Amino acid sequence: MTNHVPSAALRSEDADKGDAAPAVSVIMNCLNGAEHLREALDSVFAQTWTDWEIVFWDNASTDESPAIAASYGPQVRVFRAEATTPLGAARNLALAQSRGEYIAFLDCDDVWLPTKLEQQVALFRTDSEVGLVCTDTELFNGRKTLSRLFETTQPERGHVFRQLMSRQWISMSSAMIRRAALAGLDHWFDERLNVCEEADLFYRIAKDWKLDFVPEALTRWRVHGVNTTFLKFGQFAEETRIILAKHRALYPGYDEEYPDLAALLARRAAFQEAVALWREGHGAEARRLLRPHADSAKVRLFLAASFLPGSAFDTLARLYFRLPGRLRK
Repeated sequence: MTNHVPSAALRSEDADKGDAAPAVSVIMNCLNGAEHLREALDSVFAQTWTDWEIVFWDNASTDESPAIAASYGPQVRVFRAEATTPLGAARNLALAQSRGEYIAFLDCDDVWLPTKLEQQVALFRTDSEVGLVCTDTELFNGRKTLSRLFETTQPERGHVFRQLMSRQWISMSSAMIRRAALAGLDHWFDERLNVCEEADLFYRIAKDWKLDFVPEALTRWRVHGVNTTFLKFGQFAEETRIILAKHRALYPGYDEEYPDLAALLARRAAFQEAVALWREGHGAEARRLLRPHADSAKVRLFLAASFLPGSAFDTLARLYFRLPGRLRK
C-alpha cells in the first residue's frame, strides 16, 4: 500500500503550488458527480473558516465534473486521473496532494453548514492530543430529512477505540483529521478495502489519538434511495474479517486485551454474510450461520426477517436505516 502519487497517474490543473499552505485541506473525490457538485462546492465557499484549499481528485469522470470544479478558481486545486481507480486508492492519491494541518473530506453529493470547519478547528486547537473531529450528520434524500446520526445517543470523547469499534458514528463527510495523526500510520486508506476503508482508517486513528465531535448537525449526507452500502453485505463480511486480521497483526495481544471486539467483529462478519445469503434465497443457511449469535437484538430481528423472501430486502433495508443506533450495532 503506497501513499505517494505516481506521476503518470494524474494531470494537475493547479496553477500555482508556491502559495503558503492552508490550515485545512478539503479532499473531494469525484467520479461523474456533476448533478450535486455545485451545491457541495458552494457549501465550502460559504464556510466562516476561510483558510482552506480544496484538493479535487477527479477519477476519470466522463461528465462535466472537472470543468465545474475548475470554474471555482484557484482555491480548488483540480487533479485528473487518466484512469479510474478504486475509491480507497483515489483517496490516497488526493491525500498525497494535500498541504493543510487538518484534512477534511466532502463527498460530491453531500453538504456542509457554514460553521463546520470553524468549530472543528477550534476543538483541535483546544487539545493537541485530538486526532479526529467529526460532527453530527443529518441524513436527507433531497426532499426531506430522514434522521440524524446523534439523534438518540451522542458519542463519547477522548480515547474511544473500543466504543468506536462497537458503534461507528463518523460519517465520511463530517470527518476532519489532524495531519500528524495520518503521519503516524504505516498506511492511510487500505487499498484492499472498498466498502470499509473509511471505518478502518478511523479505527486506527482512534487507537492512538483522542476523538472529539461537534454535537450540531453541520454535515448533510445525501441518501439515494436504498444506499448502495446495503447491497454489498457479502463484501462487508469479507472486509470486516480483513480488519480483524489486521488488528491482530498490528496490535500484539489483541484478543487478550480486546476479547469483546474480536467477538464483535466475528459476529458482525457473520451477520453481513448471512444478509448476503438471504438476499440470494438461502434463508435457512443464513439462519444456521447466525444462530450462535442470537444473543444480539440485531441478530434476532434478522432471524425473524429471514423467513421472508429475499425480495423483501429493499423495503426492510429502508426500515433498518431508520432504526436507533443501539439496534444497528
